Amino acid sequence: MKVSLFTSCVVDLMFPNVGIAMVEVLERLGCETELPKKQICCGQPTYNSGYEKASMATIRNQIDSFEGSEYVVGAAGSCVAMLREYPELLEKDDPYYPKAVALAERVYEFSQFIYRVLKVKDVGASLDARATYHRSCHMTRLLGEKEAPFVLLDHVQGLKMVPLPHLENCCGFGGTFSVKMPEISEQMVTEKVQDVMSTSPDILISADMGCLMNIGGKLNRDGHDVKIMHIAEVLNSNVDHVRMETPTLVGQSLEG
Repeated sequence: MKVSLFTSCVVDLMFPNVGIAMVEVLERLGCETELPKKQICCGQPTYNSGYEKASMATIRNQIDSFEGSEYVVGAAGSCVAMLREYPELLEKDDPYYPKAVALAERVYEFSQFIYRVLKVKDVGASLDARATYHRSCHMTRLLGEKEAPFVLLDHVQGLKMVPLPHLENCCGFGGTFSVKMPEISEQMVTEKVQDVMSTSPDILISADMGCLMNIGGKLNRDGHDVKIMHIAEVLNSNVDHVRMETPTLVGQSLEG
């Protein structure tokens, strides 16, 4: 199975360790990975800011970048959701429309791909820590994924997951929202940090680096000693390679 990685701007520029973790986990699970060099931003920041026509060159570039890919796996639920929305942003007589539809059908968020495509729920990771998980808005509401991250984290040996109060609440980042509405964004992240700290965690985990960057920044400014980790980093922790010879699957085997 060949996987094209969609790393996103935030991972490329600020959290390259997340991209490394994604590669190591996927290849350990039997995937062949590639990183299309032509890929850039998904176009979400400009499109959501009202620059619809100006965003089309970026959108078409992304479609070209992943044309022919067997699967496209992204590091951020938010960015993956944007790629899945491409068919809705193009006219049906646009030559890129059928390509956009094909891309939307084969692009997945990282944990979603492992759980729903590879059918794996235990990647053989272990991490002795107490953690809570922030469920990002776009991954939940646009991708509709509420299960995959929790199943995978529940199978990380030694990791004690504590439910986050008000899990459905936004952290206040929202891409350009935090820039346009800083006062509201600040109040939202303040409430989120209060909920995080109520769980007394060692680690805050999420599948969206934008959220982790926003919440992590507030945790740091408030003097809280809580580590932030992308789910790929958690699933790549202290891996028992012997256990991975027979991973725990949901349904069929990898070979089947």
